[in-house]
Order: sequence, then C-alpha cells, then structure tokens
Amino acid sequence: MDNKAKKYISVDYALHSIDEQGIHLEEKTTADRPFIFLSGFGLALPAFEERIVSLGEGDDFDFKLTPTEGFGEYDENQIQTLEREVFSINGHFDHEHIYEGAAVPMQDADGHHFYVTIKSITEDHVVVDHNHPLAGKTLHFHGHVNESREATNEEIQRIISIMSGEGCGCGCGCDDHDCHHDHDCHHDHDCHHDHEGGCGCGHCH
Repeated sequence: MDNKAKKYISVDYALHSIDEQGIHLEEKTTADRPFIFLSGFGLALPAFEERIVSLGEGDDFDFKLTPTEGFGEYDENQIQTLEREVFSINGHFDHEHIYEGAAVPMQDADGHHFYVTIKSITEDHVVVDHNHPLAGKTLHFHGHVNESREATNEEIQRIISIMSGEGCGCGCGCDDHDCHHDHDCHHDHDCHHDHEGGCGCGHCH
C-alpha cells in the first residue's frame, strides 16, 4: 500500500445527479459534518477517490462522473416482484416502512444484506428495484478538501478492524447523512425484509 492508499481525507461537497428529468440535489455535507474516509480501502467510489486523493488541503473540486464511473447503467432486469408476506411483521404488512419510493434493507437466504427501492405495492405483491438509486445517472460533485494527510497507524488499524467485522460499518464520519448502498441480490434466492436494518452507514460514493 503506497502513501496515497494511506490518506486520511475530509471533504465537504454538494452532489447533484443529472438525468433526462433534469438536475437533482442528492446530498450535501458541510465543513462541520464532512465526509471522512481513508483512501485505498474501498470506502468511496473508485472514480471519486481517484479525483480527490491527488488534491491537497484547501483545494476546491468540481467534476462529473459518468454512470459507468458511478453506480452503473440502469438495468431493467433488476426489477423483482415479491409476495406481500415478505414485508409483514407478525402477520401485518409493514405500512410504516414499506411504501413507494422507500429504501428498504433486505437479506437473502445466504445472509447477504442489501437495499432495494419500493416501486409499487398491490394487494398481493410488492415490486422492488435492486438498482442503486443513482444508477444510470451522471454524478456532479463540487466541494472543498478540508483535510488530506497520511493516515496514522491507529486510523488504519481501526478501519481494518471495522472491515473485518469487529465493529459497526461506520467510522468514516457519515453521521446522519442519507446513505446509498451497493448491493447484489441473487434473484434465485429467497429474500427477507430485514426489520432491524443494521448500521445503514456509507455515503453514496
């Protein structure tokens, strides 16, 4: 791991998505609640990290990522129809959390956790979308580098411990910002609504 892969980086930024419907603000962090990550650990989109890691403290940035560099092209094959019972608790449909547009944590038969977006609900079925919410969209980041330095051994070991399952998946300054997750649901597996939801940390990059 070279020096770039050991960087501790803190940035604040605004993220807009661009699609056929126009430009949309997806996320905004601030100097007092920045996005903090260690490079080289897969904590940020590779294309995002590549552009940020070479910048210095105090630098501004303004760049766009294509769908391929971001969360991939939108795939219609990632739409799935599930029985309503999957989203029931003690025999009652979970109306509080299951509604059109909701991002819902789920788990497949092998214990893999992932998120889906609820597309529609009928009397018998729930249609879910396994695409990332930003799939197929161009991402426009513009912001400021608050801090960029070599990570300490303690910071590196903390991330290694988290990634090995010894802690919550947070640890990178995500606070209460909206989060978007990569997921890989195998449609030939049974899926179950994860009511506990887990940590839910991670930023959309």
